[in-house]
Order: sequence, then C-alpha cells, then structure tokens
Amino acid sequence: MTGDDSAEWIATAARHLQESQDDVEATLQSAVHVTQVAIEGCDAAGLSMVKSGKVVKTLAATDDMVRAVDDLQYELEEGPCLDAMWRHVVVRSRDLGRDERWPTWGPRVVEETDARSMLSFRLFTNSNRLGALNLYSTSPDAFDDLALAEGVAIAAQVSMAVAAAQKLDIMSQGLVSRTVIGQATGILMERYDLDPVRAFSVLSRMSNEGNIKIRVLSAQIVEHRAESREGGLQRPEDPPSRVLGPRPTGQS
Repeated sequence: MTGDDSAEWIATAARHLQESQDDVEATLQSAVHVTQVAIEGCDAAGLSMVKSGKVVKTLAATDDMVRAVDDLQYELEEGPCLDAMWRHVVVRSRDLGRDERWPTWGPRVVEETDARSMLSFRLFTNSNRLGALNLYSTSPDAFDDLALAEGVAIAAQVSMAVAAAQKLDIMSQGLVSRTVIGQATGILMERYDLDPVRAFSVLSRMSNEGNIKIRVLSAQIVEHRAESREGGLQRPEDPPSRVLGPRPTGQS
C-alpha cells in the first residue's frame, strides 16, 4: 500500500467511525472492521477496554481468534494488549511464540490459536477509560514500520470516535432517565392530585425508604401504569402505606 493509499484508508476509516458515533457498539465494531481492512498484514482486529477497576474486556472483535487470544491475556495477566494499556502505548510482537516479554502467554497463544504476531495501540478515550486497539496476524513478523505508522493514525481516530460515542451514550441514558422520572411524577400528580414539587417529593421519599434508585422506581411506576391500561388490571387506590404513608391531602 502506498503512502497515498494509506492516507485514503485512514480518511475512510474516520468517515466510517464518524457515521456510527451515535451508537457505542456500532462504533467499536466499525473500528475493528476498518482497522482490519486498512492495515496490510492484519488478519483480525479487536478492541479492549478497561471496565470497572482494572478489569479488561474485549468489546469488539472481527473473529473468534481475537477473543481466544485476549482471554488468555486476561487470564495470565500478560500480553501486548495489557502492556500497551498500562505501560508502553504501542507494543509490537514479531513472533509471539519466541517473545521473551510474555514467557507464559506467548507459547500458549501459539499452541492454542493461529495468531503469530500482534500490534497493539493504547486508546485514550477520556480520563477515566483506557483501551487498546489490537491487530493480529496468522503470520510471523506481519507488521512493518508502515503498518505501525498507519495504526497510530487509525488509533487516534478510534480514540476520538469512541470517546464521542461514549459521551453521546451517557447523554442518551441521562435523557431517558429524566423522561421516565418525569412520566412517573406526572402519574403521581394525576393520581393523587399533587403539584409537581409535591409529586417529586413523594417519588423521592419512595425511592429513599424503599432503597431503590429513583430512575428504577420511576420505570416501575410507568410500566405498572402501562400494564394496567393494556391488561385491564385494577390499580390500588393507594400505594403501599409502608412506602408512601397516608395519601397526601390538601394540595392545590
């Protein structure tokens, strides 16, 4: 692949990632797909992220070989993906079976999978999340310096796309939560003739005394209302007194 071809592939990768930014899962799958296609010698690609604490999971992969290689890394706590995330930013292994950096993992990978060389890039998505874009080949010494340079450029695009998609996903989740809470508040207003402030206060007290998150409680209230309407279920005149107490009166 020439320099011009490489630049075109990187631009194409950026466009694909931009198009899928409204969905985190789609963004991750697009990232590994365009990486596999764009980098010469790459037979498979995967994307790993640090979840809670230091738990690392493979969130996207082009085939089962990726997950098998990664699972061994997580099990044995050694390998290029982990080193890229925690130590060196970019890690290349020309021969997994002979690489002295991972004396246990490397031979196991060669014995149990078709992977023979790897190239891993740290992803900076935000201050709280780390990840790695991993390239796998079934041939030894598959990734030359050009592949490394192209991978750095694509990893930068992937980092930006994943960070943007995560931000949109968090915003979307927040919007859904606010909508459901608003619906539950409206149900309490209608049913108990409450003003908005009093209705939300009642909802908050139910959440605290029932030891349940307010968005979860709200979803249950909305779901119960929907089931009552669709299934002809009888609504109780009052919610359980252990949670709400006496029915509020005298509100305007």
